[in-house]
Amino acid sequence: MDQSRIDWPSFIACVTIIALVCLPIAIAPDATGYFLQSTYDWIAREFGILYLLASVAAIGFLVWIAASRYGALKLGQDQDEPEFSQISWVAMLFCAGVGAGLIYWCATEWAYYYQAPPFGAEPRSAEAAEWASTYGLFHWGFTAWAFYCLPTIAIAYPYYVKKMNILRFSVSCNWYLKGKEQGPVARAIDLFFMIALIGGAASSLGFSTPMIAACLAWLFGIEPSFNLEMGVVVLCVLLFAGSVWLGLKKGIKRLSDINLVLAFGLLLFILLVGPTAFLLKTSLNGVGLMAQNFLRMNFWTDPFSDSGFVESWTVFYWAWWVAYAPYIGLFVTRISRGRTIRQVITGMLLFGSLGSWVFYMIIGNYALYLELAGTLDFTGIMNSIDGNAAIVAMLEQLPLTPLVIAVFSAIAIIFAATTYDSASYTLASSATLNLKAGDDPARWHRAFWAFAFGLMPVALMYIGGLRVMQVIVLIASLPILLIGVVMSISLVKTLQADVRASN
Repeated sequence: MDQSRIDWPSFIACVTIIALVCLPIAIAPDATGYFLQSTYDWIAREFGILYLLASVAAIGFLVWIAASRYGALKLGQDQDEPEFSQISWVAMLFCAGVGAGLIYWCATEWAYYYQAPPFGAEPRSAEAAEWASTYGLFHWGFTAWAFYCLPTIAIAYPYYVKKMNILRFSVSCNWYLKGKEQGPVARAIDLFFMIALIGGAASSLGFSTPMIAACLAWLFGIEPSFNLEMGVVVLCVLLFAGSVWLGLKKGIKRLSDINLVLAFGLLLFILLVGPTAFLLKTSLNGVGLMAQNFLRMNFWTDPFSDSGFVESWTVFYWAWWVAYAPYIGLFVTRISRGRTIRQVITGMLLFGSLGSWVFYMIIGNYALYLELAGTLDFTGIMNSIDGNAAIVAMLEQLPLTPLVIAVFSAIAIIFAATTYDSASYTLASSATLNLKAGDDPARWHRAFWAFAFGLMPVALMYIGGLRVMQVIVLIASLPILLIGVVMSISLVKTLQADVRASN
């Protein structure tokens, strides 16, 4: 690729954003942490209801698109066939979409709900345990993938059908930007996307990196430390930089395929050697409870008890998915040529949700079982040390402990790598002037973002704490939430105009 094809204004703006975020954290971590916390509280309180409404709107909109005549439209030309097999396609979108954060949260999320359950349930009661095994499925299910899928369709349709030669988030608003794809409005949209991607990816990796460090510390008999966590970041950066250098088919695809096999092999092992009947019964019960209360959980604003559950968890998750959505949309667009709109929507909503659920059903419910049976004080370890120590203690209860922790670490590292390299690929695409269907950004460009992405997780871990990660995600997602409305209208107008023209 010729260097002239690099979009230098976008490139420089994104580098500046990373610097402006990292420097205050490094110089004044306490003051920065306080500012971020105050900002989170204000946004969650004043705008939280917008995220709840957007979640329902996204699901309803996609169901309508898939069921309508628009669902049969192909993302590409009539002769185009899917570039990747169904299994590889699912593996890549899944590893990019939920990988790095899923491994941490599937093991620990239930513990927060068990101790501070929703809907006024008694902490540590049977009802609290039911909600603890259910709410993770809700947060990582259809709504998450609906937020991901909407920009995918909005970007992929004009990119492949209208033959756009740029692959950026602003392509989703193509109806309103015709002829002004390089104008100030388009650049502003792409800048907001870059901010959201940096915040979302950094938060995801900020959750998973200390967990990987804790597992490696156990394997090698050393103490967990901040230096070890930075070493894990370096390891992940080198791995995904190599993957990005190899490209989409040789790098990201192979890593995703390998990790899918490793991950589901580990899950099957835990299911068979663990409390199989409990895991199956709890999983089925959780799906039923979620289905029965799906509307209630989506519309619950907690107006009377004001427990803070909605703001701390549901709003946080919806903000995380919104911040991630443009990035997933761009990446899944790149791997979805030749599929119909209906195939992409059903594939993302169904396979994405099922893939996330099985981690919660097995790993999360196994940890819950250990707590309820009195075998392991998971919540006590989490409260007194941290969630990472609790995860290691949970894995120690399984047979073949060293092998299990080694495989778990490998899965987490590869998930982190696929998240990093998918994000790097997407940022490189957004900072490239011309990128036709099937083309890839320059190798050095992709590798540069791979290394640049390593700075943010280190900065966030330096401040420390779950809340800081949540703050970054919420702040980054708000502009994307508003752009999503314009994006949806643009998609409908484009589809309507094309269908009318073909009749």
